[in-house]
Amino acid sequence: MEEAVVVLQALADANRLRILDLLMQGDSCNCELNERLGLPPNLLSHHLRALRQAGLVRSRRDVVDGRWIYYVVSKEALARWRDWFQAFLDPARVRERLVPCGPESQQAAAGALPAVPHRTPANETEERIE
Repeated sequence: MEEAVVVLQALADANRLRILDLLMQGDSCNCELNERLGLPPNLLSHHLRALRQAGLVRSRRDVVDGRWIYYVVSKEALARWRDWFQAFLDPARVRERLVPCGPESQQAAAGALPAVPHRTPANETEERIE
């Protein structure tokens, strides 16, 4: 779970998503990413570091001139996280159960309500966070 949090935090930024999207088109260097995204170099480096720490992006040095660094998406990491999120967010994992506290469960225990209330869009309530 902790690794998933790191990946989600890395992906929870619009600039990082833009960088990852560009890198999906192939290897790139700082200057090309900077030109295409219009981010200041220090901010670009910050976002690339977050993507590298999450394991989504790797860097490599130019074989001719080691001062140049290229960035590439880790296909292995993408495949791993795609599979993990697909399994984690699978709707088949959602189970209905009666919450053991509150008036519903007390009335269900007394036989006044069915053990698992039938939910329809009309009677489902949505909690809002403000």
